[in-house]
Amino acid sequence: MVILLISLVISLALLLVMAVSMWKIFTKAGQPGWMSLIPVLNVIILVQITGKEMWWVILLFVPIANLVATVIISLALAEAFGKDALWGLGLIFLPMIFLPMLAFGNAQYVRGGYARAGASF
Repeated sequence: MVILLISLVISLALLLVMAVSMWKIFTKAGQPGWMSLIPVLNVIILVQITGKEMWWVILLFVPIANLVATVIISLALAEAFGKDALWGLGLIFLPMIFLPMLAFGNAQYVRGGYARAGASF
């Protein structure tokens, strides 16, 4: 019982960190943060933030194609904030670490380009 309670608290804490991070990322990109909390709408706005066309939203709901689309959108999200492909891989494999770093770090939304030469990560 105690183990279940501990895992519940940890899961809720991670959920809260991810939700707050996405809110902040949306805000940095000039979108209302509350939109990150609404299912499907958050995917639509995320695709807009990455500069992809709207048909990418449909790909995210197609089995197997969604895996490829998620990788490409994660890489595009990193690029939209002036980060490189390694940062994008971090967003794919360790989102609970890299999303808060993107949200609360010094990354600025540049939509498809680097904010400054030699952008740090």
